[in-house]
Amino acid sequence: MSERLEPGDIAPAFTLPDADGNEVSLASHKGRKVIVYFYPAALTPGCTKQACDFTDNLAVLAQAGYDVIGVSPDKPEKLAKFREQENLKVTLVGDPSKEVLAAYGAFGEKKLYGKTVTGVIRSTVVVDEDGKVERAFYNVKATGHVAKIIKDLGI
Repeated sequence: MSERLEPGDIAPAFTLPDADGNEVSLASHKGRKVIVYFYPAALTPGCTKQACDFTDNLAVLAQAGYDVIGVSPDKPEKLAKFREQENLKVTLVGDPSKEVLAAYGAFGEKKLYGKTVTGVIRSTVVVDEDGKVERAFYNVKATGHVAKIIKDLGI
């Protein structure tokens, strides 16, 4: 089981390919706050709802100084299909090795339909301008989560 991050921790650095195969790194967002959210799989109902919620609220979040990066174990080709099919505006990156997911505590044992399985734990980590964890939410629900983040951040 990977360690969960706590406020004040240094956010693990990462560089991952986006839907177009371009590298996206946390370091390139230094000086801005970043909402990094982790989801199990592109093109699934819950993950689609969550990605659409982030897309619908992107302008509000950006105006408040937040960038948004969605991380899943998907390959860039699947992320591109997801982005096109759902008209998503959020930056989506793939972590097929699951190393970044694990570093953020977003991969490990979880309950799924009453069974214990190993997989992506739907999570969101808010990183401040200096690269430190401001907030960390684990085992979040896809529906209503973006509204909760906006409320919790006072946006």
